[in-house]
Amino acid sequence: MVLGLSIEGTVEHAYIPALRFRPLTAWYDSIIRWTIRECAFKSRLVEQANVHAGQRVLDLGCGTGTLTLLLKSRSLQAEVVGIDADPEILAMARAKRVTSGLDIEFQQALSFALPFHDNSFDCVVSSLMFHHLTRENKLRSLRESLRVLRPGGWLHIADFGAPQNTALRSAFFLVQIFDGFESTRDNVAGLLPGFVRDAGFSELGETAYFATLFGTIRLLQAQKVCRQKS
Repeated sequence: MVLGLSIEGTVEHAYIPALRFRPLTAWYDSIIRWTIRECAFKSRLVEQANVHAGQRVLDLGCGTGTLTLLLKSRSLQAEVVGIDADPEILAMARAKRVTSGLDIEFQQALSFALPFHDNSFDCVVSSLMFHHLTRENKLRSLRESLRVLRPGGWLHIADFGAPQNTALRSAFFLVQIFDGFESTRDNVAGLLPGFVRDAGFSELGETAYFATLFGTIRLLQAQKVCRQKS
C-alpha cells in the first residue's frame, strides 16, 4: 500500500512493499505465479484490453512488469507505460525489459497522482493493485485514470472481489493479513465496481472471474464516455 506524494516525477514514500515484507519482494513473481492463476487471468485481461498499433497504454501499479510485457507483446507498435511507487520492484521490471528486448517505459509514480496530461492514454490496465489502496485512494486512482484516458478509452481491472463461496472468503483472510484489512475490506465486499461507476466511468461490466488459493479475482471493464452538453 502506498502512502506518499508525487513531486516532480519522483515519489516521496512510506509504503508497504509487495507482499508487505521487503525480503519477500524477490519471491513475488514465484508466489503470484503458483498461487493465483496468474497466467490465466492476466492472459484474459490482455485479451480483454485488445491493445493494437498506435495506442498508448498505461499499466497502473505495474509491479514487476509481467502484465506490462504481455501488453507490449500483444502489439509491438503500441506505446506501453508502466508506473509503480516501489523503486525496488521497478528495478525488477526494468531487468525484465532488458531481457525481453521490448521497448517499454517504466516510471516511479503514484496511481492517485499520475504525472501525465489529460486525455493522454487510450487504455488503462491494472492488475492486483486496487486492493492495496485505502478507499480514498481507490477513488482518487480511478478519477486519475479517468482523467488521463482519452474520450472513448477503456479501463480494465483484475483484482480481488466478492468471493464465490465461504471457502474462498476464508482463503482471502490471508491476503487481508498481509495487505491490511482496511484496504481489502471494500474488495471482498464487492464494492470496487461501484467505485468505478462513482468515479465517472460508463459501460461498466464484469467480464470474468477466477477462483484462486487466495480468493476470487474478478475482471472489470469500463469506458470513459464524454456526454454531450445539452
